[in-house]
Amino acid sequence: METLRVNNVSKQFTGHRALHNVSISVPRGSIFGLLGPNGAGKTTLIRIINRITAPDEGEILLNGRPLGSDEVMKIGYLPEERGLYKKMKVGEQAIYLAQLKGLSKHEAIERLKVWFKKFEITTWWDKKVEELSKGMQQKVQFMVTVLHKPDLLIFDEPFTGFDPINVNLLKDEILKLRDEGATIIFSTHNMASVEELCDYIALINQSEKILDGNVDEIRRSFKQKIFEITFPTSAISFAEMLPDGYQLVEEISQNGMTIARIKIPVEDSPNILLNYAIKNVEVHGFSEILPSMNDIFISTVNEFKK
Repeated sequence: METLRVNNVSKQFTGHRALHNVSISVPRGSIFGLLGPNGAGKTTLIRIINRITAPDEGEILLNGRPLGSDEVMKIGYLPEERGLYKKMKVGEQAIYLAQLKGLSKHEAIERLKVWFKKFEITTWWDKKVEELSKGMQQKVQFMVTVLHKPDLLIFDEPFTGFDPINVNLLKDEILKLRDEGATIIFSTHNMASVEELCDYIALINQSEKILDGNVDEIRRSFKQKIFEITFPTSAISFAEMLPDGYQLVEEISQNGMTIARIKIPVEDSPNILLNYAIKNVEVHGFSEILPSMNDIFISTVNEFKK
């Protein structure tokens, strides 16, 4: 079951093709990473989903229905370029923005109290926005984005400007929102966050979708049959013991232990390497090394350029 479907969307600006025939499907209750280099078309797609701009071709379906004004009310959007009214008090502004999303004043206040307590910012209620740091303002915008419990949440670079403690706080809240049933589109350049949070991704480059799917399945599909073996350090390098066709990619020794990464022939089972290692060293660890999303991102984008 999907929350959002983008069907063959294209968008052209004067002298610039922003999106070309892009289709994505965002499964219900998942975190979906929207990835791509600067200028790839991610922000244009997000703006089309929010009906800020219209596509030249294609359609957007939310919960199986064409995206109209009623459906947009079911979306929460945290843009990369933040913006709050500097002279308004924090609580007053949060209530106002919540009412724009259909909440009554009473309901907005009750929900805001929960979030203010959760983020340990109850003393901010009567402060003016201009008195808050950039990170504090972003916390307020995050709360307002999720307050009306939308079906679809879109976070564009949500961790920009946050220290590590607050990044972890937001990550935990994003995961809780997913576990409570929200569907989340997460646009970022931080590939570590993608591996940590995302269930699915789509990679857009030069206005086209060039890769999409389940994150774990994508990482497995890009694997290079590299395995890591941990064993006590000896005078002889493990590379000197490898059979023909086996390549030592990296070998690190520290605290009396050696970690060796070895690439094996495509046709060989990892058991061959493991059995060979057991005969020659005392194996303390053995695992397959899957490529990171950062490696996949770089290699896929570079391949697309060729």
